[in-house]
Amino acid sequence: MSALRAAAGESGRYFVASGLALGIDFGVYSGLIRIAGVYYLVAAPIGFLLGLAAIYLLSVRWVFRHRRLASAGAEFALFALIGVAGLVLNQAIVYCGVQLAAMPYEAAKAVSAGVVFCFNFASRKLLLFTRA
Repeated sequence: MSALRAAAGESGRYFVASGLALGIDFGVYSGLIRIAGVYYLVAAPIGFLLGLAAIYLLSVRWVFRHRRLASAGAEFALFALIGVAGLVLNQAIVYCGVQLAAMPYEAAKAVSAGVVFCFNFASRKLLLFTRA
C-alpha cells in the first residue's frame, strides 16, 4: 500500500514538474515562432531542450525519491538520452500534426506533449528512478 502511495506521489509531482517544464518549452516554442519569426522545426527543439533542463533539475531534487545510478554524470546522460528519444518523438508528432493533419502549431505541440509526457515518465521511472 505504501509503495502504491509513493508511486502516486511521484507521478503527481512529475505531473506538476512536467507542467512547469512544458510551460517553459511551450512558451519558448510559441514565442520564437510568433515573436521572433523562427521556423517551427527550429523552435521546437530549442523549447524542448530548455524544458528538458528544467525537468531534470526538478526530477532529481523534488520528484523522485530513489535513484538507480550513483554517478550523477551517468544519470544525466541517460536522462538526456531519454530526452533525445522524446525529442525525436516530439519532432515527428509536431511535423505530422502540422504538415499532414494541417493542425495549428500549438495544437500539434499539445498532442506531442501528451504522448512525450507518458513516454518520458515511464522511461525515466523504470530506468533511472527505481531502486537498483
